[in-house]
Amino acid sequence: MNKGTLFLIPCSLGESDLDFILPAKVKTVIQSLDEFIVENEKTARKFLKEVGITIPQSQLIIHEIDKHNPQFNYSDILKICETGKNIGLLSEAGVPAVADPGALVVKKAHEKNIRVVPLVGPSSILLALMASGMNGQQFCFHGYLPKEKDTLIQKIKFLEKESQQKNQTQIFIETPYRNNQLFSEILKICDAQTFLCIATDITLDSEKIITKKIGDWKKTFPDLSKKPTVFLIYSSN
Repeated sequence: MNKGTLFLIPCSLGESDLDFILPAKVKTVIQSLDEFIVENEKTARKFLKEVGITIPQSQLIIHEIDKHNPQFNYSDILKICETGKNIGLLSEAGVPAVADPGALVVKKAHEKNIRVVPLVGPSSILLALMASGMNGQQFCFHGYLPKEKDTLIQKIKFLEKESQQKNQTQIFIETPYRNNQLFSEILKICDAQTFLCIATDITLDSEKIITKKIGDWKKTFPDLSKKPTVFLIYSSN
């Protein structure tokens, strides 16, 4: 028996136009499925409805990932693929498995020799890098930086030094309500000639992606509170 396919389904990064961020062929694939692995059932059902899935909501099979449970059994969910049925892995925002717990599902799929097919969609990390004007040949994504202030300061200093030594763009994110605090710390710590890109509300009507030297950022203080933001720093000193 041929095994089914695990499709990695991208999601919008906010209240954006799905016709703008998802190709028609991607929507066709999504509409052909009736079983999904998701982070949050409520928001997943809302997204699937917006995509135009015609299968009644009552007939959709939704599996929620328990990302807080290290013993969560991903193998059981993937058993359906082993019977020949296709299934979709849906991110909460952006693309699955990139800064996303779906990576564990994909890992299990490979262990079971299940075909994995990534579908085209928005990744805030790559879109921010594309628009930053920074080094796209050498870059590193660090996820969330430490919360504790002293550790955070050390980390920012380390990232700036790494950028200098490796000619590497450093990319990281923060919980939206702490964006302003992180921005303030970056201005205090980094050299005036280091470049900082702030990419907020990517793909939304309110999108802003701006790159300036730290010295120039100190002349202004954008309000980043509650706005999904990607931070990028680059220093070639």
